[in-house]
Amino acid sequence: CLHTLRVFLLRLGWVFEKASVAPEPVTEVKSQLKCRGQVIQSTKKVTYVISIKELGYRPEPYAVVDALMYSDDKATVEITNMSIRFTGATKESVQAIWDGKGQRGEAERTSNAQLSTSNTMSRRSSNEGAKADQLAKPPIFDFESIRAFAIGNPSDAFGDRYKVFDHERRIARLPGPPYQFLDRVVEISNCEQWKLDSGGVIEAQYDMPVDEWYFAENRQGDMPFSVLLEIALQPCGWLAAYLGSALTSETDLRFRNLGGSAVQHLPVTADMGVLAIDITITRVSNAGGMVIQNFDMTVRSSRGVVYEGDTYFGFFSAAALANQIGIREAVPYAASDEDLASGRSFPYPAEAPYPGDMLRMIDEVACFAPEGGPNGLGFIRGKMSVKPEAWFFKAHFYQDPVIPGSLGLESFLQLLKVVAVERWGWEAGQRLETIACGEKHEWVYRGQIIPTDKEVTVEAVITSFDDDKKLLKADGFLHVDGRTIYGMKEFSLRVV
Repeated sequence: CLHTLRVFLLRLGWVFEKASVAPEPVTEVKSQLKCRGQVIQSTKKVTYVISIKELGYRPEPYAVVDALMYSDDKATVEITNMSIRFTGATKESVQAIWDGKGQRGEAERTSNAQLSTSNTMSRRSSNEGAKADQLAKPPIFDFESIRAFAIGNPSDAFGDRYKVFDHERRIARLPGPPYQFLDRVVEISNCEQWKLDSGGVIEAQYDMPVDEWYFAENRQGDMPFSVLLEIALQPCGWLAAYLGSALTSETDLRFRNLGGSAVQHLPVTADMGVLAIDITITRVSNAGGMVIQNFDMTVRSSRGVVYEGDTYFGFFSAAALANQIGIREAVPYAASDEDLASGRSFPYPAEAPYPGDMLRMIDEVACFAPEGGPNGLGFIRGKMSVKPEAWFFKAHFYQDPVIPGSLGLESFLQLLKVVAVERWGWEAGQRLETIACGEKHEWVYRGQIIPTDKEVTVEAVITSFDDDKKLLKADGFLHVDGRTIYGMKEFSLRVV
């Protein structure tokens, strides 16, 4: 049965030149064997039937199947969850072999088609492949405890002092699936649980599945900025909970990011494996029933530093959030009559290089004036209707639905894609890199988008173009029902 499977995988193009590549069972997959017959001299034919259940990369190529062996017409052997993985190989190493051939046969075409096959493994099983990464460490707080804090009982994550939040009170949560991007906490230093103070340091880790939804939705071959930002920010929320922030008030508190500044150094691709996140809480202040916390953050991979910067969060009561008036000092650009007269409006494009439905945060481009704005470099305005049934309200947060701020920033970058394609065009093989690597960016939040809101408006003013580098930068604001609540500064896009 295993040889039959091997023939099938070879036919798909899973061919390996390195002697170091070894076929082995997939770890953590429990298989079962049942024998109810035998092959003897009088048997005329033995038949092997393989049913593929899972096929993909973890990052090594792997398969999980069910198998039946027939002696003549009688099923005699059944194998449930027979598995194989090719240790020492990756999706890229398979592609490299075929890319090096002068003639591209059907086997290669079949193999390449298989590279995009959806992986149906559970999240935990997907993690096992990534944990072979050199950065991976054993957990102090594991995936199950983090998931409990996101959508389960907080006491299962942190202990009995949070028992009151299991049913009686509400606590600020981490995002849940499919927007949870934190798998484990592997190091904690310079702090004590339940003691809210600055100086604490943690290392958290995220095992990046090679076929996670956001790669397909981004349609660029890399991780969207909104997901990378969440990977950097979610451990901050975990550390705040570990230190007992919710216990500082007898009133239930919500947790909101208030802003930050950072630089992305490397694009994040599906073969990057484990991402390690280093978080330091640098300041804690408590005044007027609000708790403000500042953090330094660094996201690392085996290839080097991916993203680094600083950010700050606040704990607020529901009443304080309801009374937010937005960014007090905001001075949004007021589109001129010329902008409105010359500007075009159209539905936000649905095809590549624009994002898929799940990631798309703009419904329509309400005004695009390529020569508009205060400096004549361009002005663009987009709109999105708030849909209470949208997936992100269920994921972010449990018992406190709000659109993730990272997706608000994503909507701004999605407008910049329209500007870039208008100016430089786009063709398959190019990547619209947002944020452009090496370029600093800043954001500020002073409000929230909740299911009862009606319409989000996003506006971008282009501040610079570099046609040689195909690089643009822009500032702008996001408004909800007339309130200016997000500000974006020096956000960038580069055509790669």
